[in-house]
Amino acid sequence: MKIAAAQTKPIDGNIEANLAAHVHLTTLAADNGVKLIVFPELSLTGYQRESAAQLAFIENDSRLDKLKSLAVDKNIIIVIGAPIQIKTQLHIGTFILHPDNSTSIYTKQFLHQGEEVFFAPNFEFNPTIKLEDELISLAICADITNPLHTANASKNKTTLYVASLFYTPNGIAEAFEELSHYAYLYSMNILMANYTGQSYIYEAAGQSAFWNNKGHLITQLKSNEEALLIVTKENNQWYPHQIIAQNENNNP
Repeated sequence: MKIAAAQTKPIDGNIEANLAAHVHLTTLAADNGVKLIVFPELSLTGYQRESAAQLAFIENDSRLDKLKSLAVDKNIIIVIGAPIQIKTQLHIGTFILHPDNSTSIYTKQFLHQGEEVFFAPNFEFNPTIKLEDELISLAICADITNPLHTANASKNKTTLYVASLFYTPNGIAEAFEELSHYAYLYSMNILMANYTGQSYIYEAAGQSAFWNNKGHLITQLKSNEEALLIVTKENNQWYPHQIIAQNENNNP
């Protein structure tokens, strides 16, 4: 089984261009045998605060139709980030698009300082994903800074923890320490996707990565790569598989 983290450089506020990049990378991943692909936090809009309400998606947003069809046609789970309006509240959220044409939503539970002005935290939308013999829990950025988040994932018997981030160079070393520690403490494999380039007013650190359930860093991208990081599971062990640049053709 193969899974992938997409390290993207979003165009702030340009949903059409970002959607096209998601379609391209998802197709590239699926054509290389990937069964789940995860994108960074707010990947469809770029990291936004003040303009998030104007860019927000709704629960059954038609702008996702092409990606939904791709999930079905390519038999791949697509995990993508967006501001999501649910009833009267705006959340930093994740859409999970499934091969059976269903969609589920995860909402960020622990906000970064300053986000509470624009977004509401929410613990209600917290699905798990079953993929072969893996039980997957999701996290968005500052969720990983609260030990309660991974503790709850462990209580839910999570075997693969998937984190969508927007981390800067100042914070990425701490994120690596936290994720390695959680992987070891709870015997969870961890896949992390981060931006590269700049979004909002911050530079992203890149370095999307994968840790095994002993806390060992298995593979990571560089800070400036727009690429797919693919890992594969064989005989209950995870291994680096390949790194595919965003502009490569669909060849293994």
